[in-house]
Amino acid sequence: MMTEHSAAAVDDTARPARRRNTLGTQSALKPIEPHARDREPLPQLLTVNEAAALLRTSRKAIYTMVERRQLPGLMRIGRRVLFDAAELVDWLRQKRASSPQE
Repeated sequence: MMTEHSAAAVDDTARPARRRNTLGTQSALKPIEPHARDREPLPQLLTVNEAAALLRTSRKAIYTMVERRQLPGLMRIGRRVLFDAAELVDWLRQKRASSPQE
């Protein structure tokens, strides 16, 4: 003795079939690469935690400096805050105090 609900649960033919990927194979979607001589190296990006460790300060201090626009190499991707490591290190070298021997 089957009820209407149990018969519907067993009958899988009522569901639509899943669609297959119609984009083709991945080999057809290879990106076009520029010549090796035209490529610039990608910058190494640091997170707020990594920048804080590099500058030996806190996350809160980093966010305060970001708000005041005091740090170079800042990039925002959505809500993420990232820093170009090379620009941050160059800025740090310019800020250092010269020693008496220099």
